[in-house]
Amino acid sequence: MVGVIQERVRALTPVADVDLGRMLRIRHFERALLLLFERGQLNGTTHTCLGQEHVPVAVSALLHPDDYVFSNHRGHGHFLARHDEPHALLAEIMGRAGAVCNGVGGSQHVYHERFLSTGVQGESLPVAVGVALRLKRVTPGRLACAYIGDGTWGEGSVYEALNMAQLWRVPLLVVVEHNRIAQSTPTTAQLSGSIAGRAAGFGVLHHRIESVDVNVIRAELAPLAAVVRSEFRPVVAEIAVRRAGPHSKGDDTRTPEELREAAEGDWHPRYAEAFPEQFARLDEEQRAFIARVVDDVLIRPASEWERP
Repeated sequence: MVGVIQERVRALTPVADVDLGRMLRIRHFERALLLLFERGQLNGTTHTCLGQEHVPVAVSALLHPDDYVFSNHRGHGHFLARHDEPHALLAEIMGRAGAVCNGVGGSQHVYHERFLSTGVQGESLPVAVGVALRLKRVTPGRLACAYIGDGTWGEGSVYEALNMAQLWRVPLLVVVEHNRIAQSTPTTAQLSGSIAGRAAGFGVLHHRIESVDVNVIRAELAPLAAVVRSEFRPVVAEIAVRRAGPHSKGDDTRTPEELREAAEGDWHPRYAEAFPEQFARLDEEQRAFIARVVDDVLIRPASEWERP
């Protein structure tokens, strides 16, 4: 709680339009998904990254086009920060023409130009280690970036991957979006010790960031990414975030007090208060843009997929 209080009073640094615009684009994209579900225009399930949009925006600016990104069930922001293709992603989620994976991957399983997401917790890390090993041998200086949550540290695949990553000295950047809750279970009730301690058990470098400032996150991550690239070693970057939305479409079991704390830790109102004119301008631009994206995808025919 101390960290949250300190961050709440710390002034945000001036933000570039490109960064704030991308954060707001992701926010409106996720809100649009929830609205489509409410209207009965979208089926299945989805997990939004509301409250966490600033993390992939900060990270993606440090990545090279030849780097690989491994995402998870809450991966729309990871994709949109890496690939500015909201039409293709929404078409994928809705199973419409122009879908990034012809509509067979849906919300959670997307493969596109060195980007891979999976809904299976921890599954991406062993794959990321293998890709990182190849990058080390074939294209040194490139890295594999894997996003996971604090809840994923209950999966054995995480530890198998970290063990091999350290033994093989592979260029792997693990970005932990620590939102303090694993679906409906508080992290304090399911994670003993700390993420730093668990990384230390394998000799893996760990760094924790307590900020919603996209510039601060990027500045603290930059030297870590440089170490990954130059020294061929895995690094765990743990970033404190708050999940502002439900786990999936509408299953939020948190208490009113927990919801209040999550809202206070959200980057969105902080930026709206700190930069009102810039925020209002970009927010309206992105709201209107995503509305047009939705209108366009809604009138598309169903996607077609033919086996090769």
